[in-house]
Amino acid sequence: MGKTYERIDGRLRTFIEAQPMFFTATAPLAGDGTINLSPKGLRGSFAVLDELTVAYLDFAGSNAETVAHLRENGRITLMWCAFDGPPNIVRVHGRGEPVFRDDPRWPQLLGHFPGIDPGPHGLRAIVVVHAELIRDTCGYAVPLMTYEADRDLHGRRFAREDDASLSRYFEGKDHVATSIDGLPGLPLPLPPTPAG
Repeated sequence: MGKTYERIDGRLRTFIEAQPMFFTATAPLAGDGTINLSPKGLRGSFAVLDELTVAYLDFAGSNAETVAHLRENGRITLMWCAFDGPPNIVRVHGRGEPVFRDDPRWPQLLGHFPGIDPGPHGLRAIVVVHAELIRDTCGYAVPLMTYEADRDLHGRRFAREDDASLSRYFEGKDHVATSIDGLPGLPLPLPPTPAG
């Protein structure tokens, strides 16, 4: 029932761009390291950059496991599920990297997300993923659920932070500068937000 694709285009691209959420999975190289699985949401925070490259905005949170794993080994899988309409699951397996605010690619990458204001969300990185294997499967067992709206809690929480207070927030969290397994996570203090 599953199919492998050479690129992200056509029906496949339309499907993943229409989903209100997706999941990321990463792991450290150590066999006893902590595997991480994260839900990602907020409409407009995901973009297809080209037929083999996607990106998403990495917002403020209380840990940075995905960033730490990507800095160590780059392995990542993204997954989208159809919770309405025809059943479908799409996975993109590949290599990812977190691009931080002081990277010269930052302004160009940020331009791929015109539908969202990253300011209120404490944007700390843009994760860029280069696809190595693209597959879909049936999704027959995925439940039907109705999307109502994005929650506004994240934006309301982090809208009151500036660069300095956001750095202090991250410095107060156990697993932002280093992962659960002690890998380097988010570089702190945060580089300042580039002038627009």
